[in-house]
Amino acid sequence: MTIAAVLEPTAFEGELRRYLFERAEESRAVRVGEKEVSEQAGIIARYASLFSREQLDALRDEEDVAEGRDKERLYRLRKTCEGGLIAAELAEALDALENAELQARVEFRGEEMPLRSAQARLAVLPEYRDRDELGLLQSDVSASLNPQRLELLHVAEPLAGELSGIADPVARSDEEKDISLRELSTVLDRASAETAGAWQRLRNRWFERLLGPEREEIPLSFHVPYMRRLSPLEDTYTKERATEVCLATLARLGFDLPLERTIRLDLEDRPQKNPRACVIASDPPEVVHLITRAQGGLHDYQAFLHEAGHALHYAGCDPALPYTFRKIARDHALTEIYSYILEAISREPEWHVEHFGLSQEEAETNAQATVFLEALLFRRYVAKLGFELEFWTRFADDGGTPAGYEERLTAATGVRYRSQAFVADMDADFYSADYLRAWIRSAQLQAYLRNEVGEDWWRRAETGERLREFFREGTLPTSEEIAGRLGYDPLDVGPLVSELSG
Repeated sequence: MTIAAVLEPTAFEGELRRYLFERAEESRAVRVGEKEVSEQAGIIARYASLFSREQLDALRDEEDVAEGRDKERLYRLRKTCEGGLIAAELAEALDALENAELQARVEFRGEEMPLRSAQARLAVLPEYRDRDELGLLQSDVSASLNPQRLELLHVAEPLAGELSGIADPVARSDEEKDISLRELSTVLDRASAETAGAWQRLRNRWFERLLGPEREEIPLSFHVPYMRRLSPLEDTYTKERATEVCLATLARLGFDLPLERTIRLDLEDRPQKNPRACVIASDPPEVVHLITRAQGGLHDYQAFLHEAGHALHYAGCDPALPYTFRKIARDHALTEIYSYILEAISREPEWHVEHFGLSQEEAETNAQATVFLEALLFRRYVAKLGFELEFWTRFADDGGTPAGYEERLTAATGVRYRSQAFVADMDADFYSADYLRAWIRSAQLQAYLRNEVGEDWWRRAETGERLREFFREGTLPTSEEIAGRLGYDPLDVGPLVSELSG
């Protein structure tokens, strides 16, 4: 029997860097539509010797005797090794699912289109009934892949429990994030309830304006991408000006994105390009991809600013940091803070005046629309976290069911989410909790900047300087540590409640 070679931590970290780079670049090529077939399994096979039970045990032994930052570094390397073992087990199935999604086609009124193109088109179809029809069609096609998605969970979950030594998926995530997910959920439920009155007023006004009088009282969720564009206002927020305006916005903060040599922009529109904007930090700070797919409407601007926050964070980390603290985090809650704070600029009325020539009244109205969108998404994610906690609590007994998904999300948002979307809508590792922690922290950071820099923090170079200091730390601090530096308790939702209440 062949015994796998065991690397000491620094050598493991160096080989891990090459492995994660190759996987990130492959993911990027498929996501942006440059490739139509995912070949992650081949990469995983080439690095098969990197991940073994022996390597995992060796990292755990080193972690047990380490102290301070080195202990944290070894913890993250160990967790990444666990992830590598799981990825090796799932590699072929993951490729099969990715390729099935790429090959899936939707028939809509005599036209055949890729599933991802159908999902992207929902944001731009002007007629309410057309969005209903296409939404149902693409939803059914996507749901046909649910057996594959669930099978992946059935393999991954018990393996993750075995490798980590923590069988309960909620307790395991608590340990990884170093928080209590249930306590977080309870606090956020209260915040959602506290802002319910303000939400109802925003919902009544903007559902009417964006969806028109022919809408259903509770519209299907397929209209959310259209609303996020603020499509009736697309003549103001044109596709053509999105890059220009966002670059000018960032420049006011001292970030000259075209001169950030390590940030690679992909703004092209391709049929197989995933409609969801993202950043892929293949090797921070040296190789960071910012990817968007503009379709017109305010969402293009918000998505660009949001992803610029990620890109600037990763590209701005200190290159002298160990690789682990440039690339690997306990979760995504830290980097999402910086995305949300830059996206928050779109909620400033003066930003709308400055870049779009609107009157003060028009600008305030449109800025209110962005608060409506933020409140909609916040309430959706609070409900999603609640569902996911229930899903994983009962997973060992029922194998994963949609119970509560449609009911929770529909009640929270006033938009009907179909139960069959439950598994496609779940990001890994309770990412919903990371988004929500970043929502809390970004509101705290914005309140801090208003106090320290001024009401016009969003166009002051001093803001950029303060953010660069955060960026230099890479992925080392946790979101909760940032709260302490800002002078807040991690679960203080006061600034967020104020923001969502308008």
